[in-house]
Amino acid sequence: MVQKVVSLPEIGEVILKKNARSKHIRLYVKPNKQVIVSLPARASFHSAEKFALQNTSWIVKQQSKFHTSSTKFTKDSVYFTKYHIIKIEEKDVEKPLVATNHKTVTVCFPKSTDTESIHVSMQRLITEVYRREAKQYLPERLSLLADRYGFRYNKVTIRNNKSNWGSCSSANHISLNLNLMKLPDPLIDYILLHELAHTVVKNHGPDFYQLLNRTTGGKARELAKEIKKYAAYTY
Repeated sequence: MVQKVVSLPEIGEVILKKNARSKHIRLYVKPNKQVIVSLPARASFHSAEKFALQNTSWIVKQQSKFHTSSTKFTKDSVYFTKYHIIKIEEKDVEKPLVATNHKTVTVCFPKSTDTESIHVSMQRLITEVYRREAKQYLPERLSLLADRYGFRYNKVTIRNNKSNWGSCSSANHISLNLNLMKLPDPLIDYILLHELAHTVVKNHGPDFYQLLNRTTGGKARELAKEIKKYAAYTY
């Protein structure tokens, strides 16, 4: 894949990537605010750069959305996951301590701990909580949906991806992002069905969306639009 990096006013760094499979110029803003323009192999980098400039206001809006979606963990705050309640407390302790009582996870920090240190520690902890929940929930849910709609896959793995919610290999091995556990249930199902559909159709052409529509009650495009509101790995 041939690519070029340019710096554009208001936007910053933009990666222009040529893709032999692309038929149109497409624009993406990742949760880390990175901007990527995918373009057909025969298209010029100049046309891709122009396309990005024409969509400057949209790009800036998306970058701002990802920024404001981030949660800052502070003392005495409470965080809810699918199966757990995570509490942060300030105590007379020498080092951070973690205590689990059924569905409640309490993290105690020394009184001298600064806010940034709390935030970094909590990111690590919650990633592990999501990992456990993902292993508990996602494989079973994937199997249920596969049986319901007649899909077959070889194996499933859970990863902490930073670029996508899931993927399906040519051998029908499905990889799922542990951060799916942040999503509402209908969007989790949409991603699972999306990857299951790739066990039959390996591209995003009309046949793929026709299949996906059959399993989502005709809501594939609507759900695809909705999931863009969520960042795959922010907190």
